[in-house]
Amino acid sequence: MAEHRWTLTSPNDPRPDTRFEVSAGDFQRTAERWRVTQRTLHSGLSQGVDIVEIDNGRMRVVIVPTRGMGIWRAWTNGQELGWRSPVRGPVHPNFVPLAEANGLGWLRGFDELMCRCGMESNGAPDFDDQGHLRYPLHGQVANLPAQKLELIIDDVEGQILLHGIVEESRVHFQKLRLHTIYTTRFDTTSLIWNDQVENFGGGPAEMQMLYHTNIGQPQLEAGSQVLMPIAQVAPGNTATAAMGNVDWQLYSPPRAGFQEQVFFFNLIGDDHGHTLALLKNSTSSSGVAVKFDIRQLPCFTLWRNLAAEADGYVTGLEPGTNFPNPRPVEKERGRIICLAPGDKWQAELSLDWLVQRSEVVQAEKTIAELQRRREPIVHAEPFF
Repeated sequence: MAEHRWTLTSPNDPRPDTRFEVSAGDFQRTAERWRVTQRTLHSGLSQGVDIVEIDNGRMRVVIVPTRGMGIWRAWTNGQELGWRSPVRGPVHPNFVPLAEANGLGWLRGFDELMCRCGMESNGAPDFDDQGHLRYPLHGQVANLPAQKLELIIDDVEGQILLHGIVEESRVHFQKLRLHTIYTTRFDTTSLIWNDQVENFGGGPAEMQMLYHTNIGQPQLEAGSQVLMPIAQVAPGNTATAAMGNVDWQLYSPPRAGFQEQVFFFNLIGDDHGHTLALLKNSTSSSGVAVKFDIRQLPCFTLWRNLAAEADGYVTGLEPGTNFPNPRPVEKERGRIICLAPGDKWQAELSLDWLVQRSEVVQAEKTIAELQRRREPIVHAEPFF
């Protein structure tokens, strides 16, 4: 038998708590050191948060179904991948005031390695003519719980899959359903996810999606660099442009009072649209590569928040359907996806933790080969 399936959560499941575990000891022909556990957290702002921990024998990853199927942290060889947010999570959505008047309530739950921004909106807060909030920062999906959760172990292909369903809908308004499947192979440091957003309503719907992938220490440090094959790059806002010629590729040590920087990119893909962004440490001995398809995710945002450690020293590698401007700006510029009833949008991404120098070198080589296809266009002022 190739696939073994378990339903971990379903809409009709009345359990107030969750606990599940399966491991290599339950199978005869799989790798020796893998394990998947599901449990509910019970302390502080994490009260009631459901997590699934996937250990493929080499890398351990925590997925948070309660928070839109986001990725909280990863570990390998005693190293942690993620960042140290001043928010101590994972935070239950009940403690995140998305409707806060300034539109920034989303930040009260923000501490994941990867969180989705969307689905109706994914950018900066937007207000109507009376100053009332229309769309909060980064949308709702990261604070919506999965309605259904299924685990699949494929003992022939040697992989672990986790399928979650998250719905963002209102009566009289649009109705969007996210299906996401995470896949990792035994004994690897790579995680792939396939997302599909479906309009399950009876009328047209509009959507945006951005993958806010956040990396801090120890991977991020003084001398770290970010590399990608660039078609065009521009400051993301006038504040960043006013800083002058910022070396966006090179990272400085943490500094109190640092003003965050945002840059927008169009990247170069191969003949199939595949591209990547690489963050490597100061010695090029390790790195993180975010891989995606520019036909599905044509816009890329780089967020640099090189603040004091206590304030969240972090950078964000963020592929998206659009740039995280206020929603009306993106609609005016044609960067909102329209779905007819029953239509679906989908994307595939991967997060590859490069733990050997040779892997970093290969990623750099791939980026250099793609960059040879064209010279980058650099805009000194906001362009997109």
